[in-house]
Amino acid sequence: MGQQEKVATSLAGTVSEEISASLTTVDAELARRYPGDPGTRQPVHTVYVPGDVFEPGTLRSWGDQALAALDEHAPDAASFAAVLGIPEALAGPVHDRVRAKLEREPVEDLRIDFEDGYGPRPEAEEDEAAARAARLVSEAYANGTAAPYMGIRMKCMEAGVRDRGIRTTDVFLTGLMAAGGLPEGLVLTLPKVTYPEQVTAFVRLLDAFEKAHGLDAGRIGFEIQIETSQSILAADGTAAVARMIDAAQGRATGLHYGTFDYSACVGVSAAYQASDHPAADHAKAVMQVAAAGTGVRVSDGSTNVLPVGPTAQVHEAWRLHYGLTRRALARAYYQGWDMHPGHLPTRYAAVYAFYREGLEPAAARLAAYVAKAGGDVMDEPATAKALSGYLLRGIDCGALDTAEVARLTGLTRADLDAFASPRRGDLTVTAP
Repeated sequence: MGQQEKVATSLAGTVSEEISASLTTVDAELARRYPGDPGTRQPVHTVYVPGDVFEPGTLRSWGDQALAALDEHAPDAASFAAVLGIPEALAGPVHDRVRAKLEREPVEDLRIDFEDGYGPRPEAEEDEAAARAARLVSEAYANGTAAPYMGIRMKCMEAGVRDRGIRTTDVFLTGLMAAGGLPEGLVLTLPKVTYPEQVTAFVRLLDAFEKAHGLDAGRIGFEIQIETSQSILAADGTAAVARMIDAAQGRATGLHYGTFDYSACVGVSAAYQASDHPAADHAKAVMQVAAAGTGVRVSDGSTNVLPVGPTAQVHEAWRLHYGLTRRALARAYYQGWDMHPGHLPTRYAAVYAFYREGLEPAAARLAAYVAKAGGDVMDEPATAKALSGYLLRGIDCGALDTAEVARLTGLTRADLDAFASPRRGDLTVTAP
């Protein structure tokens, strides 16, 4: 042991107390505005089905159609991997997990669409469809056939369709309450939001519904769909999307990028409307920064190139979708839209390859961090948080198994959760 150092200070204890007192308001604002990720599962995609098309067997039908596409156009692991450029070592594990996923849980998040995918209908017809959607969703949760997340996309808050959107939301939610209550996986999507005041109006609607049914305040959350340039940059030069999150008063769960409406809004011609266009990258980057730390998740958009027709055409569409999905994952957009059952194989292939190829490096870095073992990368707590989040996302979607992650890291699921959403104070983990 070396010589013990003499510790001396120059400031009175009241200085620290006064500084802390001066920052009390800031501390409260940070806690309110930036609570961090909620730590719940985020689906890897959202599937949209028009309100008049959704049936009790829709989810199973999507899975069966996806499996049939695999059987017809890539019947084994080697052929599927060859189409997508998946490394040989991952071909078998990815293919097997994709098939198992399509058999077990083909859709993670379903939105019954009453907006663009449904269009204008007679009032009585949309009333009937919304009531039917509520009944079918309730039945699905009751009999175990529901997706983990389900809900509707109503019409937006613009003047021409506002009343219809409000009524459809009311009919749907009232139907759920009559059938036994709101399911835990309920998700609503508010489209074409341009002004924060439209978010405020939707909050008023949900608050009124909760009061009418004696529900806890804030029980119903919703996603904000970003489909107009004004939602990214307001007329006064501010980032309107950040103000929308604030206007949601804690109810916002996601920001969803609308590829085609947004592209058209900024003048991108139809042939170039895609989620990898520079205009799309700019919008999503602003969304990502606005949402960071707030607990609101960001979702990428979709591709309208459908994997249909002869095998060569299907393969081309698959490669496009796989590439766009991998690109989004690398940019930390962990969710996107899928518009056709044929998109499911490449959605899951891209997601599973992304997590499986990074499993061992991520696990080794996290284990070294926990063990203070060093290595060739010097990681910080923020990186440990990101590594844990990466592994948890892989587990939640079925790309990774809890047991294999535990074997490689020496950490339990609870340990990973603690790293991904650390609480105040010291972080305690189970030693390997």
